[in-house]
Amino acid sequence: MTTNSKRPKRRDVALSSLNAAVAAVNLAKELSSVTPAKAVFGTVGVILTTIRVSFLLVHVERLQDEMGPGHDDQ
Repeated sequence: MTTNSKRPKRRDVALSSLNAAVAAVNLAKELSSVTPAKAVFGTVGVILTTIRVSFLLVHVERLQDEMGPGHDDQ
């Protein structure tokens, strides 16, 4: 039971960390005055956002697997 209760907490921490990283990179992009740096910050922001979305999709798929078959599979 403790393993299951730790899992959502770790997921929340990971999502919070990704959100903070995306926000920091976006802020750095806005504050940067060097054009190549803006491009790098933009690319890193896109990569982090992609990781965050992928992480959420994997989580949703696991939830669906744990919930069992849907109406079509009855």
